Amino acid sequence: MEKVRVRLPGYLHFPYNAVFSLHKPPAAFYLSRMKFILARKVSMTQIFTDEGRMRAGTILKTGPIEITQVKSSEKDGYTAVQVGFDTQKPQRLSKPVLGHLKGKAFKVLKEFRLGLDDTSAYSIGDEITADIFSVGDKVRVAGTSKGKGFAGVVKRYGFHGGPRTHGQKHSEREPGSIGGSGGRAGGRVAKGIRMGGRMGSDRITTDGLTVLAVDSKLGEIIVSGAVPGSRDSLVEIVSL
Repeated sequence: MEKVRVRLPGYLHFPYNAVFSLHKPPAAFYLSRMKFILARKVSMTQIFTDEGRMRAGTILKTGPIEITQVKSSEKDGYTAVQVGFDTQKPQRLSKPVLGHLKGKAFKVLKEFRLGLDDTSAYSIGDEITADIFSVGDKVRVAGTSKGKGFAGVVKRYGFHGGPRTHGQKHSEREPGSIGGSGGRAGGRVAKGIRMGGRMGSDRITTDGLTVLAVDSKLGEIIVSGAVPGSRDSLVEIVSL
């Protein structure tokens, strides 16, 4: 059986020289036995510990999410749980989607892959609430960063721009030479040149955050530090 040495993402906590089979990836690739939930970003706040230390945190409003589909390796080729979050009017969905959801209407459908062959612990219709997490849990939060629109190189990459004086007119925020006139680029624009373009609205994942507080009545989770995205944006919370 062929073996390979791979560099894994840091949150998987495997050494650099870990050896795995090419035929069956380790269960950690799919974050097996994980806790997961969807939430919306509310705002940032401050939490004071028993020692009087202040910690910055982000309030995430979860609300119950419902399991809408359980995928098995025998039928679908992999194990996963599909969940629905945030209800809406049924007439806004197509009939095939309503049939799949058994008449229920959700704004968000999200699939979480599992590393377990046995999915008997999950059933369609089960609800997942905020109290699945506990204070002190390490989590990974993924969301969509704030969109900035079309931005120049000064804002997008931190370029200094051109001179402001000495006879210069319009070079304050110009990118300068892009090296494409017969030099190293061979009369073309080389790939990867940093230029103006769309900025933001990217999927950002923040690892290693700590759950500071859980309010099951309000359905809120407070995690340490900042979370990507604007207020009321959707985020995914997954245990590490």
